[in-house]
Amino acid sequence: MPILDAVVKAYDVRGTVPDQLDESLARAFGVAFARFTDAESVAVAHDMRPSGPALVAAFEEGLTSEGVSVVNLGLASTDLLYYASGSMNVPGAMFTASHNPAQYNGIKMCTAGAKSIGIDNGLRELRELARGVLGQAVVGDPSLVTRRNLLADFAKHVLSFVDVSAMRSLKVVADTANGMGGLVVPAVFERLPMIDLEIMYGELDGTFPNHPADPIQPANQ
Repeated sequence: MPILDAVVKAYDVRGTVPDQLDESLARAFGVAFARFTDAESVAVAHDMRPSGPALVAAFEEGLTSEGVSVVNLGLASTDLLYYASGSMNVPGAMFTASHNPAQYNGIKMCTAGAKSIGIDNGLRELRELARGVLGQAVVGDPSLVTRRNLLADFAKHVLSFVDVSAMRSLKVVADTANGMGGLVVPAVFERLPMIDLEIMYGELDGTFPNHPADPIQPANQ
C-alpha cells in the first residue's frame, strides 16, 4: 500500500519500494504531472535501480492516459534528464533516489527548461492531484511513447563549458560506485584523448555491491 504523504519531500518524491512507493502511485503521479504541466510532451528517464523500469512504465501510463507524448531516455543520470528538459524545452521526470540505499526510489520533476519542482512551487499541488487519482482506472497509450538516446549530445554539452585545447595529459581515476556515472563519465572522457581514465566500480548495479553511493561519507571517498 503506497504512502503518499510519506514520499513527498521538500524537493522530490522518494520512498522505499514497494511499501511506500509502488506502480499505482507512480501511475497517479503520471496523471498528476500531465495535468499540472499541461504539456504536450514530457521527457522521462531512470537510473540503474532495479525498480526503475516498472515505475517509469507506470508513470508513462499516467501521462499517456492524458494524451501526453513521452520521450523515454532510458538509463540516464539526473543531469542528463535536466539537459533534455532544457534542450527540448519540455517538462521532465527522473526516477532516482540519489545516494539512498537500493530499496529506495523516487521522482525528481521539473518544468520545461529544467526548472526544478519543489514543495513550494508545485509538489504540494502534484501530491493532491495524485491523491485524487489513486484508486481510479488509468489506461495508457503506448503509441505515444518514443525512445531517444541523448548521451552523446549531453557529453558534447558538458565539454562545451571547458577549453579542451588547454587540457594537459592526466591520469584520472573515477569511482562511479555502480551508479549512473558508469555510463556518463566514459561518454565524456572518451572525447579527451589526453586523459588516461580508469573507472572503479563502473558496472551499473542499483544494489550497490561494492560500497554505498553516498559520497559525503568518508568511507566512500
